[in-house]
Amino acid sequence: MTLSSLTPDDASALSVRTLGMDPDFVGLHSPEGLAASLRRAASFLCPTSPNRLIDAVLAAVRPLTDGDLSRDEVADLLDLLTASGDLLELRQELQGRMVRLVYLGPPSYIERAPGTYMLLGVRPFGAWLVNSELAAQATREGHTRVIELNPAIAPETLKAAGLLRLDRQRWVASPGIEPAASLVRRTSERLEVAGRGGEIEGLQILDPIAPVRYYRGRWREPGPTDSGDFVARRPQAYGADLWSAVRMEDGVATKIFQFPVDDPVVPARDEAWRLQLAIDAERGRPQRYAIEPTAGGGSSLIRFFSPIPGFAERYLQLVGMPIAVTSGALFAFRVPEAAMPDLIQLLTELLWLEPVPKETK
Repeated sequence: MTLSSLTPDDASALSVRTLGMDPDFVGLHSPEGLAASLRRAASFLCPTSPNRLIDAVLAAVRPLTDGDLSRDEVADLLDLLTASGDLLELRQELQGRMVRLVYLGPPSYIERAPGTYMLLGVRPFGAWLVNSELAAQATREGHTRVIELNPAIAPETLKAAGLLRLDRQRWVASPGIEPAASLVRRTSERLEVAGRGGEIEGLQILDPIAPVRYYRGRWREPGPTDSGDFVARRPQAYGADLWSAVRMEDGVATKIFQFPVDDPVVPARDEAWRLQLAIDAERGRPQRYAIEPTAGGGSSLIRFFSPIPGFAERYLQLVGMPIAVTSGALFAFRVPEAAMPDLIQLLTELLWLEPVPKETK
Protein backbone atom coordinates (compact mmCIF):
# COMPACT_ATOMS: atom_id res chain seq x y z
CA MET A 1 0.00 0.00 0.00
CA THR A 2 1.35 3.39 -0.98
CA LEU A 3 0.96 6.32 1.39
CA SER A 4 0.64 9.85 0.09
CA SER A 5 0.45 13.19 1.84
CA LEU A 6 -2.43 15.64 1.45
CA THR A 7 -2.42 19.39 1.70
CA PRO A 8 -4.85 20.89 4.25
CA ASP A 9 -7.10 21.95 1.36
CA ASP A 10 -7.11 18.46 -0.12
CA ALA A 11 -7.79 16.89 3.27
CA SER A 12 -10.62 19.36 3.88
CA ALA A 13 -12.19 18.57 0.51
CA LEU A 14 -11.91 14.83 1.16
CA SER A 15 -13.57 15.30 4.56
CA VAL A 16 -16.48 17.19 2.99
CA ARG A 17 -17.01 14.43 0.42
CA THR A 18 -16.91 11.83 3.20
CA LEU A 19 -19.67 13.80 4.91
CA GLY A 20 -21.77 13.52 1.74
CA MET A 21 -21.36 17.06 0.39
CA ASP A 22 -19.67 18.75 -2.55
CA PRO A 23 -16.49 20.62 -1.52
CA ASP A 24 -16.97 23.00 -4.45
CA PHE A 25 -20.01 24.43 -2.67
CA VAL A 26 -19.57 23.59 1.03
CA GLY A 27 -16.58 24.27 3.24
CA LEU A 28 -15.59 22.01 6.12
CA HIS A 29 -15.74 24.93 8.55
CA SER A 30 -19.09 26.23 7.22
CA PRO A 31 -22.25 25.73 9.33
CA GLU A 32 -23.27 22.93 6.97
CA GLY A 33 -19.87 21.24 7.26
CA LEU A 34 -19.65 21.58 11.04
CA ALA A 35 -23.22 20.33 11.54
CA ALA A 36 -22.42 17.27 9.44
CA SER A 37 -19.21 16.74 11.41
CA LEU A 38 -21.14 16.87 14.68
CA ARG A 39 -23.68 14.34 13.42
CA ARG A 40 -20.95 11.98 12.26
CA ALA A 41 -18.98 12.26 15.50
CA ALA A 42 -22.19 11.70 17.48
CA SER A 43 -22.96 8.58 15.45
CA PHE A 44 -19.81 6.95 16.85
CA LEU A 45 -19.56 8.54 20.31
CA CYS A 46 -23.12 8.77 21.63
CA PRO A 47 -24.16 8.55 24.33
CA THR A 48 -21.56 11.08 25.39
CA SER A 49 -21.20 14.47 27.02
CA PRO A 50 -21.61 17.65 24.97
CA ASN A 51 -18.04 18.66 25.83
CA ARG A 52 -16.59 15.41 24.54
CA LEU A 53 -18.56 15.71 21.31
CA ILE A 54 -17.38 19.28 20.77
CA ASP A 55 -13.78 18.30 21.54
CA ALA A 56 -13.91 15.49 18.97
CA VAL A 57 -15.05 17.83 16.20
CA LEU A 58 -12.54 20.52 17.11
CA ALA A 59 -9.70 17.97 17.12
CA ALA A 60 -10.68 16.78 13.63
CA VAL A 61 -11.50 20.10 11.98
CA ARG A 62 -9.24 22.72 13.57
CA PRO A 63 -6.02 21.49 11.91
CA LEU A 64 -7.71 22.03 8.52
CA THR A 65 -9.15 25.50 9.20
CA ASP A 66 -6.07 27.59 10.07
CA GLY A 67 -6.97 27.27 13.76
CA ASP A 68 -9.63 30.01 13.57
CA LEU A 69 -12.54 27.75 14.54
CA SER A 70 -13.89 28.74 17.96
CA ARG A 71 -15.35 26.40 20.53
CA ASP A 72 -18.40 28.66 20.86
CA GLU A 73 -19.14 28.26 17.15
CA VAL A 74 -19.28 24.48 17.43
CA ALA A 75 -21.20 24.63 20.72
CA ASP A 76 -23.82 26.90 19.14
CA LEU A 77 -24.34 24.42 16.30
CA LEU A 78 -24.66 21.57 18.80
CA ASP A 79 -27.39 23.57 20.55
CA LEU A 80 -29.22 23.93 17.23
CA LEU A 81 -28.95 20.21 16.46
CA THR A 82 -30.30 19.42 19.92
CA ALA A 83 -33.12 21.93 19.60
CA SER A 84 -34.24 20.45 16.26
CA GLY A 85 -34.10 16.81 17.36
CA ASP A 86 -31.12 15.59 15.34
CA LEU A 87 -29.61 14.88 18.74
CA LEU A 88 -31.21 14.50 22.16
CA GLU A 89 -29.87 15.68 25.49
CA LEU A 90 -31.18 13.59 28.39
CA ARG A 91 -30.47 13.26 32.08
CA GLN A 92 -28.70 10.18 33.41
CA GLU A 93 -27.05 9.18 36.66
CA LEU A 94 -23.30 8.79 36.30
CA GLN A 95 -20.95 8.07 39.19
CA GLY A 96 -23.55 9.09 41.72
CA ARG A 97 -24.55 12.38 40.08
CA MET A 98 -27.11 13.43 37.53
CA VAL A 99 -25.60 14.57 34.25
CA ARG A 100 -27.00 15.38 30.83
CA LEU A 101 -25.68 13.27 27.95
CA VAL A 102 -26.17 13.54 24.20
CA TYR A 103 -28.00 10.69 22.44
CA LEU A 104 -28.84 10.11 18.79
CA GLY A 105 -32.22 11.46 17.70
CA PRO A 106 -34.46 8.89 15.95
CA PRO A 107 -34.47 8.98 12.13
CA SER A 108 -37.55 11.01 11.33
CA TYR A 109 -39.04 13.82 9.27
CA ILE A 110 -41.49 16.67 9.64
CA GLU A 111 -43.59 18.33 6.96
CA ARG A 112 -42.77 22.02 6.70
CA ALA A 113 -45.26 22.51 3.85
CA PRO A 114 -46.82 20.11 1.33
CA GLY A 115 -43.92 18.76 -0.69
CA THR A 116 -41.20 20.11 1.62
CA TYR A 117 -39.85 17.97 4.46
CA MET A 118 -37.16 18.47 7.06
CA LEU A 119 -35.02 15.41 7.80
CA LEU A 120 -34.03 14.77 11.41
CA GLY A 121 -32.04 12.25 13.41
CA VAL A 122 -28.75 10.38 13.18
CA ARG A 123 -28.06 6.70 12.56
CA PRO A 124 -25.23 5.00 14.49
CA PHE A 125 -21.74 4.18 13.21
CA GLY A 126 -21.74 6.68 10.36
CA ALA A 127 -24.67 5.13 8.47
CA TRP A 128 -26.50 7.47 6.09
CA LEU A 129 -29.86 8.75 7.24
CA VAL A 130 -31.45 7.95 3.84
CA ASN A 131 -30.29 6.10 0.74
CA SER A 132 -28.05 7.76 -1.83
CA GLU A 133 -30.94 8.56 -4.19
CA LEU A 134 -32.85 10.52 -1.54
CA ALA A 135 -29.67 12.03 -0.11
CA ALA A 136 -28.87 13.50 -3.53
CA GLN A 137 -32.23 15.33 -3.49
CA ALA A 138 -31.73 16.83 -0.03
CA THR A 139 -30.38 20.33 0.42
CA ARG A 140 -28.48 21.62 3.46
CA GLU A 141 -28.79 25.12 4.78
CA GLY A 142 -27.14 25.86 8.09
CA HIS A 143 -27.79 22.90 10.38
CA THR A 144 -30.96 21.80 8.55
CA ARG A 145 -31.53 19.12 5.90
CA VAL A 146 -34.55 19.62 3.65
CA ILE A 147 -35.93 17.50 0.85
CA GLU A 148 -38.64 18.28 -1.70
CA LEU A 149 -40.82 15.39 -2.86
CA ASN A 150 -44.15 14.87 -4.58
CA PRO A 151 -46.58 15.24 -1.64
CA ALA A 152 -48.75 12.44 -3.01
CA ILE A 153 -46.00 9.86 -2.55
CA ALA A 154 -43.72 11.53 0.01
CA PRO A 155 -45.14 9.83 3.15
CA GLU A 156 -44.68 6.35 1.69
CA THR A 157 -41.27 7.21 0.25
CA LEU A 158 -39.98 8.51 3.57
CA LYS A 159 -41.56 5.66 5.51
CA ALA A 160 -39.83 3.18 3.20
CA ALA A 161 -36.57 4.99 3.99
CA GLY A 162 -37.11 4.16 7.66
CA LEU A 163 -38.11 7.65 8.78
CA LEU A 164 -40.79 8.31 11.39
CA ARG A 165 -43.26 11.12 10.72
CA LEU A 166 -43.39 13.71 13.53
CA ASP A 167 -46.48 15.73 14.38
CA ARG A 168 -45.82 19.46 13.94
CA GLN A 169 -47.47 20.64 17.14
CA ARG A 170 -45.89 17.95 19.30
CA TRP A 171 -42.50 18.67 17.76
CA VAL A 172 -42.66 22.39 18.54
CA ALA A 173 -44.08 21.67 22.05
CA SER A 174 -44.42 25.29 23.11
CA PRO A 175 -45.39 26.17 26.70
CA GLY A 176 -48.56 27.99 27.65
CA ILE A 177 -48.88 31.75 27.42
CA GLU A 178 -48.15 33.59 30.66
CA PRO A 179 -46.90 37.04 31.69
CA ALA A 180 -43.18 37.41 32.29
CA ALA A 181 -43.98 38.40 35.88
CA SER A 182 -45.63 35.03 36.48
CA LEU A 183 -42.49 33.08 35.55
CA VAL A 184 -40.26 35.39 37.60
CA ARG A 185 -42.56 35.05 40.60
CA ARG A 186 -42.73 31.26 40.26
CA THR A 187 -38.94 31.09 40.20
CA SER A 188 -38.71 33.27 43.31
CA GLU A 189 -41.12 30.98 45.15
CA ARG A 190 -39.06 27.93 44.18
CA LEU A 191 -35.91 29.59 45.45
CA GLU A 192 -37.59 30.26 48.80
CA VAL A 193 -37.75 26.50 49.44
CA ALA A 194 -34.61 25.51 47.49
CA GLY A 195 -31.42 24.08 48.91
CA ARG A 196 -28.70 26.20 50.43
CA GLY A 197 -26.01 27.64 48.18
CA GLY A 198 -22.70 28.72 49.70
CA GLU A 199 -19.37 28.79 47.89
CA ILE A 200 -19.88 27.34 44.40
CA GLU A 201 -16.72 26.83 42.38
CA GLY A 202 -16.83 28.23 38.85
CA LEU A 203 -20.26 29.85 39.28
CA GLN A 204 -21.19 32.44 36.66
CA ILE A 205 -24.30 34.56 36.48
CA LEU A 206 -26.11 36.33 33.65
CA ASP A 207 -25.77 40.03 34.36
CA PRO A 208 -29.24 41.64 34.03
CA ILE A 209 -27.65 45.08 33.68
CA ALA A 210 -25.31 44.24 30.79
CA PRO A 211 -26.50 45.06 27.24
CA VAL A 212 -29.08 42.52 26.09
CA ARG A 213 -27.69 42.54 22.54
CA TYR A 214 -24.37 40.92 23.53
CA TYR A 215 -25.24 37.57 25.08
CA ARG A 216 -21.76 36.19 25.75
CA GLY A 217 -20.68 39.47 27.30
CA ARG A 218 -23.41 39.16 29.93
CA TRP A 219 -21.82 36.17 31.64
CA ARG A 220 -19.55 36.99 34.59
CA GLU A 221 -18.51 35.87 38.06
CA PRO A 222 -20.65 37.12 40.96
CA GLY A 223 -19.47 40.32 42.62
CA PRO A 224 -19.80 41.52 46.24
CA THR A 225 -22.71 43.82 45.35
CA ASP A 226 -24.83 41.16 43.64
CA SER A 227 -28.14 40.56 45.40
CA GLY A 228 -31.33 39.09 43.96
CA ASP A 229 -32.30 36.16 41.74
CA PHE A 230 -30.14 35.29 38.74
CA VAL A 231 -29.77 32.72 35.98
CA ALA A 232 -26.49 30.88 36.61
CA ARG A 233 -24.34 28.05 35.35
CA ARG A 234 -21.29 26.18 36.58
CA PRO A 235 -19.01 23.51 35.08
CA GLN A 236 -18.98 19.91 36.16
CA ALA A 237 -16.54 17.07 35.61
CA TYR A 238 -18.91 15.09 33.39
CA GLY A 239 -21.54 16.36 30.99
CA ALA A 240 -22.69 19.86 30.13
CA ASP A 241 -22.64 22.87 32.43
CA LEU A 242 -25.23 22.83 35.19
CA TRP A 243 -27.86 25.51 34.62
CA SER A 244 -29.49 26.96 37.73
CA ALA A 245 -31.52 29.72 39.28
CA VAL A 246 -29.60 31.21 42.19
CA ARG A 247 -30.37 33.75 44.91
CA MET A 248 -27.46 35.99 45.76
CA GLU A 249 -26.98 38.11 48.88
CA ASP A 250 -23.99 40.43 48.81
CA GLY A 251 -22.24 38.20 46.29
CA VAL A 252 -22.91 34.93 48.12
CA ALA A 253 -25.22 32.23 46.77
CA THR A 254 -27.76 31.53 49.51
CA LYS A 255 -30.32 29.47 47.55
CA ILE A 256 -30.04 27.46 44.35
CA PHE A 257 -31.96 24.93 42.25
CA GLN A 258 -31.07 23.29 38.96
CA PHE A 259 -32.96 23.30 35.68
CA PRO A 260 -35.00 21.73 34.21
CA VAL A 261 -37.93 21.88 36.60
CA ASP A 262 -41.02 22.21 34.39
CA ASP A 263 -40.17 19.41 31.92
CA PRO A 264 -37.47 16.80 32.61
CA VAL A 265 -36.76 16.15 28.91
CA VAL A 266 -36.28 19.83 28.01
CA PRO A 267 -32.62 20.90 27.87
CA ALA A 268 -31.79 22.78 31.05
CA ARG A 269 -30.55 25.81 29.11
CA ASP A 270 -33.97 26.21 27.46
CA GLU A 271 -35.68 26.87 30.79
CA ALA A 272 -32.78 29.08 31.90
CA TRP A 273 -32.89 31.17 28.71
CA ARG A 274 -36.65 31.62 28.98
CA LEU A 275 -36.31 32.74 32.60
CA GLN A 276 -33.71 35.32 31.55
CA LEU A 277 -36.07 36.58 28.86
CA ALA A 278 -38.72 37.04 31.57
CA ILE A 279 -36.28 38.76 33.94
CA ASP A 280 -35.20 41.20 31.24
CA ALA A 281 -38.80 41.95 30.29
CA GLU A 282 -39.75 42.56 33.93
CA ARG A 283 -36.83 44.96 34.36
CA GLY A 284 -38.08 47.01 31.41
CA ARG A 285 -35.07 45.95 29.28
CA PRO A 286 -36.60 43.23 27.06
CA GLN A 287 -34.43 41.28 24.71
CA ARG A 288 -34.73 42.27 21.06
CA TYR A 289 -35.00 40.98 17.54
CA ALA A 290 -34.52 42.91 14.31
CA ILE A 291 -36.55 42.62 11.10
CA GLU A 292 -35.31 43.65 7.67
CA PRO A 293 -36.91 43.13 4.25
CA THR A 294 -35.00 40.83 1.93
CA ALA A 295 -34.00 41.70 -1.61
CA GLY A 296 -36.84 40.95 -4.00
CA GLY A 297 -39.51 41.06 -1.31
CA GLY A 298 -41.79 38.25 -0.20
CA SER A 299 -39.81 37.50 2.95
CA SER A 300 -38.05 39.14 5.87
CA LEU A 301 -34.73 38.61 7.58
CA ILE A 302 -35.19 38.25 11.35
CA ARG A 303 -32.05 38.55 13.45
CA PHE A 304 -31.60 37.46 17.07
CA PHE A 305 -28.96 38.66 19.51
CA SER A 306 -29.40 36.07 22.27
CA PRO A 307 -30.26 32.36 22.25
CA ILE A 308 -33.92 31.36 22.44
CA PRO A 309 -35.52 28.19 23.85
CA GLY A 310 -35.73 25.10 21.68
CA PHE A 311 -39.47 25.31 21.02
CA ALA A 312 -39.05 28.76 19.43
CA GLU A 313 -36.05 27.54 17.44
CA ARG A 314 -38.09 24.61 16.13
CA TYR A 315 -40.94 26.92 15.13
CA LEU A 316 -38.48 29.07 13.20
CA GLN A 317 -37.21 25.98 11.41
CA LEU A 318 -40.77 25.17 10.35
CA VAL A 319 -41.64 28.56 8.92
CA GLY A 320 -38.24 29.85 7.79
CA MET A 321 -34.72 28.96 6.78
CA PRO A 322 -31.52 29.65 8.76
CA ILE A 323 -29.01 31.88 7.02
CA ALA A 324 -25.40 32.81 7.57
CA VAL A 325 -24.97 34.96 10.67
CA THR A 326 -25.26 38.65 9.91
CA SER A 327 -23.17 41.35 11.55
CA GLY A 328 -23.96 41.84 15.22
CA ALA A 329 -26.46 38.96 15.44
CA LEU A 330 -26.12 35.58 17.12
CA PHE A 331 -28.25 33.88 14.44
CA ALA A 332 -30.80 34.76 11.78
CA PHE A 333 -33.65 33.28 9.73
CA ARG A 334 -35.34 34.17 6.45
CA VAL A 335 -39.11 34.01 6.97
CA PRO A 336 -41.92 34.40 4.37
CA GLU A 337 -44.10 37.45 4.94
CA ALA A 338 -47.18 35.25 5.34
CA ALA A 339 -45.61 33.57 8.37
CA MET A 340 -44.45 36.74 10.10
CA PRO A 341 -47.65 37.63 12.04
CA ASP A 342 -47.82 34.24 13.81
CA LEU A 343 -44.07 34.29 14.45
CA ILE A 344 -44.18 37.76 15.98
CA GLN A 345 -47.09 36.66 18.18
CA LEU A 346 -45.03 33.72 19.46
CA LEU A 347 -42.00 35.92 20.13
CA THR A 348 -44.13 38.47 21.95
CA GLU A 349 -46.42 36.23 24.00
CA LEU A 350 -44.09 33.35 24.85
CA LEU A 351 -40.67 35.06 24.94
CA TRP A 352 -41.62 38.69 25.67
CA LEU A 353 -39.29 39.91 22.94
CA GLU A 354 -39.58 43.34 21.33
CA PRO A 355 -38.36 44.56 17.92
CA VAL A 356 -35.35 46.78 17.66
CA PRO A 357 -36.53 50.35 16.96
CA LYS A 358 -35.80 51.19 13.35
CA GLU A 359 -33.60 54.16 14.15
CA THR A 360 -31.21 52.01 16.26
CA LYS A 361 -30.72 49.12 13.87
